[in-house]
Amino acid sequence: MMRDSLKGVLLSGLVFPGVGQLVLRHYKRGIAFILPTVVILLVIVLKAVEKSFAILEKIKAEGGTISMNTITNATIQGSTPSESLVFKLLLFLFMLVWIVGIVDAYRVGKRKDVEEGRTKGHESQV
Repeated sequence: MMRDSLKGVLLSGLVFPGVGQLVLRHYKRGIAFILPTVVILLVIVLKAVEKSFAILEKIKAEGGTISMNTITNATIQGSTPSESLVFKLLLFLFMLVWIVGIVDAYRVGKRKDVEEGRTKGHESQV
């Protein structure tokens, strides 16, 4: 049988932050990792869609001919340092939440492993 610490790490690391905590029945902790991750992803997607529409508008204003060169030029002209900084900050927060979620899932699972080990140890002595 898989140890809870390994199960928590795999689920939070490979599936989604907080899923390991949910499976280990630490629902509040799981939700505490899922919510910020979803919000960060939503903001990133909205920013990307907003940027895409801005690029399409620039292409349309330049005659509407779509080529890689046109897209590249519109993207470069539309980029601002502040947008890049916001994206990098969001990406950093996303990775931070994910890593902390993995570590927390391991700690929750390890605690559960130890508790189950004590319970099994006491049962075999009786």
